[in-house]
Amino acid sequence: MKRGSARMAAPVRGGASSPSGSVSESPSQTYLLGTQDDEIERLGLQHRVWRPHVLACWSRAGITVGSRVLDVGAGPGYATVDLAEIVGPSGKVVGLERSPRFVAAAREACARRGLAHVELHETDLMASWPELRGFDAAWCRWVAAFVPSPERLVARIAAALESGGVAIFHEYAHYESWRLAPRGPGLQSFVEAVVRSWRASGGEPNVALELPRLLHEAGLRVLHLTPLVFALRPTDFMWRWPATFIDVHLRRELEQGLVEQEWAESVRSELRAAEADPSSYMITPLVMEIIAAKAG
Repeated sequence: MKRGSARMAAPVRGGASSPSGSVSESPSQTYLLGTQDDEIERLGLQHRVWRPHVLACWSRAGITVGSRVLDVGAGPGYATVDLAEIVGPSGKVVGLERSPRFVAAAREACARRGLAHVELHETDLMASWPELRGFDAAWCRWVAAFVPSPERLVARIAAALESGGVAIFHEYAHYESWRLAPRGPGLQSFVEAVVRSWRASGGEPNVALELPRLLHEAGLRVLHLTPLVFALRPTDFMWRWPATFIDVHLRRELEQGLVEQEWAESVRSELRAAEADPSSYMITPLVMEIIAAKAG
């Protein structure tokens, strides 16, 4: 049975329509779940679910009024906007994102809020970066897991920081911890497909296990390590994060003929049964929060 690939934001071939329909993308600039309106909406939900944890993380890292922050892999700009509102006009936020549609969405969001201290660059993180130096902090969430060279990414982030600046990561350390209880074969096979295709495309889902070493080699000292994993009930708001990913992912894979309808329906059916079962819960993929400082 073909089951296809399943990842949170990995690159694939193929195009997608923008919110305005006016921005085009080459195949190398698109993502597995596309950049359509429903994916921008899903990413917004994902950001809202994680926002309390992210705001607490940024506070721990010292991001405040006047900070200069680099947003690495900015997507459609949800974190960019939050960062800009925290640092205020006396600070600065620079976002890097390879998708022109996501960059356009981020620019529109910043313009609506009058955030003139935000600068957005359309750039591939593995290609040449603009000249970036003197940042107090760099934020990188679910990016290192998808690039072919996390070493290069970490080295570039380190180079962009001033002495004492901090690199902040949210990356998976044990993606396979994503489980339903009671157990069923549907979600487990979905997660297994995620991990297989992720690695086959050159990424590493559990890249957080390597980050402390890479940060040390780049001249940064790890200050903070915290695992973030949650046991969710179907009525919890956070349940919508993995559930919506499964729904959008399966629709994309079916549209492209990459999975069989029978298998996709088995995953959906198992999720629906869990949502109707008062005794069920879901364990989320384990994320590591890592904060590391550049040597002074």
